[in-house]
Amino acid sequence: MRIVIDAMGGDNAPKEIVLGAMDAVAQINNLHITLIGDEKKIKPILTDDTNINVIHTDEVITGDDEPVRAVRRKKNASLVLMAKEVKENHADACISAGNTGALMSAGLFVVGRIPGIDRPALSPTLPTIDGKGFLLLDVGANVDAKAHHLVQYAIMGAIYTEKVRSIKNPTVGLLNVGTEDGKGNDLTKKAFTLLKDAPVHFVGNVEARDLLDGAADVVVTDGFSGNIALKTIEGTALTMFSMLKQTFMSSMKTKIAAGLVKNDLKGLQDKLDYSEYGGAGLFGLAAPVIKAHGSSNRRAIFNAIKQACHMIEHNVTDTIQSTIIQAETEKGETE
Repeated sequence: MRIVIDAMGGDNAPKEIVLGAMDAVAQINNLHITLIGDEKKIKPILTDDTNINVIHTDEVITGDDEPVRAVRRKKNASLVLMAKEVKENHADACISAGNTGALMSAGLFVVGRIPGIDRPALSPTLPTIDGKGFLLLDVGANVDAKAHHLVQYAIMGAIYTEKVRSIKNPTVGLLNVGTEDGKGNDLTKKAFTLLKDAPVHFVGNVEARDLLDGAADVVVTDGFSGNIALKTIEGTALTMFSMLKQTFMSSMKTKIAAGLVKNDLKGLQDKLDYSEYGGAGLFGLAAPVIKAHGSSNRRAIFNAIKQACHMIEHNVTDTIQSTIIQAETEKGETE
C-alpha cells in the first residue's frame, strides 16, 4: 500500500505528521509512505526512514488562502503535489490535515470523481454513548444538495461503514426536524422517498438530539445542516469539559473529588477524542482522500493512515462505483 501525506498541513506540522507516519510503517505491514514538504524541517524529525521517502517542496497552502485559487496557482504546494501523486498512480491514497477547502478542490480537480458520483461528501466518524460511533455526511463539501445526492451519500456511507468499520448491514438515517414520515422541507421529503428504494438499510428520519445515542450507523444530510450539526457537537463537548473543569477546580472539596474520578473522566474524554476515529473521508473521489483534523497529533495521523489502508484493502472506491452504477441501472429499468 502506498500512501502520500501532506507533511506541512495542520497546526502541528510537520512534527506530528512525521511521528505518526513512523508509527504507521512500524505497525502496518506492506506500507510505504511518501511525505511531501520542506525536507529541512522533516529530516531532523524523521529518525527512521524505513519505507518512508520525502519529496521536497517549500510551497504551502495556508489556512488563509482562498482554496480554489490556491490549488490553481500554487502548483508546487505540498497539498497539490500530494494529490498529483495519487492522480499519477504513484500512491493509492492521500492524507492532509491542512486547508479543508483546498483539499476538497485538489480532490475534485486533481484526483477526480468516481464516475456516477455527482458530488463528493466530507464524512467524519463521530462518537456515540456506546462507543460504536456513527458516520455523518455531508459536513461541508457541498452546502447545497439535491435529493439524489443524499441517496449517493447514503450508499457511499453504508459501503464505508460495512467495509472499513466492519458493521454489517449498517443502518442509515436521514437527519430531519422530526422522526415521523413526511417531516421536513422539500429536500428531506424527496430524499426520504428515494432512500426507501435505495440499496441501503434505511431506518427513516433521525433527530439531531439522538445522534450521539446511536440513532443510526450512517446519517445523511446536506453540507449546510451537516456542518452546523458537526460544529454544534464539537462545541458542546468542549464547553461541557470546560464547565466540568471549572466546577472541579472551584473548591478544595471538588478538587479532592476530581482526583478520585480523574481516570473515569479521562475515559470519557477518550470516548469523545477525534483521534480515535482517524480523519474525515472525502467520499466520491477516484481514490481515498482523508482530511485529518487540523490539530491532529501523531495518534490521529496514525489512525488516519490506518483508515486509508482499510479503504485500500477493502476496495471501497471500486465498490462505491459498482454499487452506484448498479443502482442507476436498476432505476433506469424501472422508469
